[in-house]
Amino acid sequence: MSDSPEREPMARSSDGAGVPAFSVVSGAQVKKVLTGHEREVTELVEAAYLLHGVGRTVNPPSYFLRFPDRPSARIIALPASLGGEAAVDGVKWISSFPENVVKGVPRASAVLILNDPGTGYPFACLESSVISAARTAASAALAADRITRSRGGARPRRIGFIGTGLIARYVHTYLVGNGWDFDTVGIHDLSAEHAEGFRDAVRRSGATGEIVVHGGAEELIRASDLVVFATVAATPHVHEPAWFDHAPLVLHLSLRDLSPDVILRSVNVVDDVEHCLKADTSPHLAEQRTGHRDFIDGTLCEVIRGTVRIPGDRPVVFSPFGLGVLDLAVGRHVWEKTRERGELTVVDSFFDELRRYG
Repeated sequence: MSDSPEREPMARSSDGAGVPAFSVVSGAQVKKVLTGHEREVTELVEAAYLLHGVGRTVNPPSYFLRFPDRPSARIIALPASLGGEAAVDGVKWISSFPENVVKGVPRASAVLILNDPGTGYPFACLESSVISAARTAASAALAADRITRSRGGARPRRIGFIGTGLIARYVHTYLVGNGWDFDTVGIHDLSAEHAEGFRDAVRRSGATGEIVVHGGAEELIRASDLVVFATVAATPHVHEPAWFDHAPLVLHLSLRDLSPDVILRSVNVVDDVEHCLKADTSPHLAEQRTGHRDFIDGTLCEVIRGTVRIPGDRPVVFSPFGLGVLDLAVGRHVWEKTRERGELTVVDSFFDELRRYG
């Protein structure tokens, strides 16, 4: 990364070696910082996208750890480096074990390690399932707003969620937190129990409007102007382009729900072309079928900057692979706010071998 850190915010360990103190930030502390501050987090995510768009980040490919004896599970490493005023390096280590859901345990768990860009030493470990959900939801809310503006229309009033886990709940929270409200909230999940749980969560949020549980994906899509896919689907299960003839905006967060036929009949916006067109995502399958990437209309950064305009007469699909720099931006913010409150849990003598010859 070309730009050097513009400030040196972290405390140094007391041994005088110039090494940062190491702290741990719990999930409860993360939620304390983020809850109720959806607009601020969305602005952080937007700033990170803009830095990424002008080359002030390093965001190499994610690394997937898979298991022959547990084919549905994976753990992903997302290394990244974020420039700008709050420069930081780091890595998110996030697991996805879908079988957890039947045990009543969330599918995903994660930690985020933040590294000092001056010394390379890690200075914090944060619980990151909440950070990951928040940055994903903020990205979705940002995309919904900027794409809607680019299309020149009013904000959609009918939203539908396919998949009703933690990410869906956070997306609803972040849309509402950014000033969206809906006449109807549609819900579809393969599990009736999960659909009812999500309906209860939407009700408890204080959201106005009718809440409708749909029996199938087609019914929900045709009844929605804003569709959120937040499933654990490994292969496409929505194949009919005609379901999208009313030109909805689709937040395709789970990346593998839509067939190439649907992708190729839509306007396609991604967070990063190289990242998104891999690992058999729906856009990657479309590339494999066609042998080209001409169906990608632009990135979210280009939409934000106004260099790509989105038409209003075709369905629009936003497919974000998920950039590690977003986790760094939100995680750094959480760490700073926790430190400002005097609530960091510092691990004394975490780094012990600091003298070359003892």
